[in-house]
Amino acid sequence: MVNAAGSMPGDLHKLWRARHPKNFHMEYGNSCMGYEIAGGLGAKMAAPDRDVYIIVGDGSYLMLSSDLATAVQEGIKLTVIVWDNGGFKSIGSLSRSLGQDGFGTRFIHRKDGVLVGDSAGEAVEPLAIDYAANARSLGADVIECATSDDYAAAIKAAHDSTRTTVIVIRNDRYEGVPSYESWWDVQVAEVSEMPSVQEARKNWESKRAEERYFL
Repeated sequence: MVNAAGSMPGDLHKLWRARHPKNFHMEYGNSCMGYEIAGGLGAKMAAPDRDVYIIVGDGSYLMLSSDLATAVQEGIKLTVIVWDNGGFKSIGSLSRSLGQDGFGTRFIHRKDGVLVGDSAGEAVEPLAIDYAANARSLGADVIECATSDDYAAAIKAAHDSTRTTVIVIRNDRYEGVPSYESWWDVQVAEVSEMPSVQEARKNWESKRAEERYFL
């Protein structure tokens, strides 16, 4: 299992139970978007007898998906699972927690000349990005999923295949794995005209005062 960026490394910590040290390969430290497919290709080349599953969000996929063409060219089988979140889901959630409404984290058209935030809800026009068509254009087999049953069947079909397969499924931008119930010290803007940011700043200052240093 290969992953790198967004909430997924933490989600996999909670949900994935590795049975061997080489079951789990994460790019830690920098949340390096775009590492996933390239890293998975390297993992498969290093251990060609092992199945390699790559989970990648749509934002990271757009950063770097071209190594799919290399995998197809060289006959290196990968299973790539693209989670279409309609934008940058993890950083959107962080932005909302800081009172910034997920600004600039959705793949949408401007509305009346303004790039709206998450408070606009579904009253937006999404960008017409076709990840399945993109993966097909690079030579990969593609399975598009609409339900959890589709998803399970797609993973089995990809396992049984000898070719690089890309599985695409749309996810809910606002649903996620429960948190660690801890506090992440991300500083909030000290000066802002947005009441939501002002409130988030007060909350940050309150939490900051409770911090304890152990080293």
